[in-house]
Amino acid sequence: MIEQGKINIQNKKAGFEFEIVDRFEAGIVLRGSEIKSIRNGGGSISEAFCFIRDGELYVRNMNIPEYSHGAYANHEPVSVRKLLLKKKELDRIDSKIREKGLTVIPTRLFINDRGFAKLEVGLGRGKKKFDKRESIKEKDNKRETDRVMKKYK
Repeated sequence: MIEQGKINIQNKKAGFEFEIVDRFEAGIVLRGSEIKSIRNGGGSISEAFCFIRDGELYVRNMNIPEYSHGAYANHEPVSVRKLLLKKKELDRIDSKIREKGLTVIPTRLFINDRGFAKLEVGLGRGKKKFDKRESIKEKDNKRETDRVMKKYK
């Protein structure tokens, strides 16, 4: 089993496809086998997206694999899960989505120091094709400079 502070599942696709404007930390409503599976290092949020229904925030397509010792009480790997945020934060997210055309994207899944699973969601604006090219160029330049600096050390 992995230490609880070591779980840090990133959504790298979100940083490439979207420009993240604002970030929020949300709790997740999970069943027992789901949290055990996350603590074992399982989970993927690369295909996940968030939506608001009836004044509450949900995440869909977040994949948490079945727990290996779950037996008959195991969970569905891909299902809709409720996110826990303060009412003020939910209202702020909802208003920004409606007026500016932003999207709520999960960016990081982690276990905090108290042992709770948290999902960092970001308000993102979709990047255009030329913005993506700039991101690729910056990444390549950084990789090149790191390689050159490593060579001279």
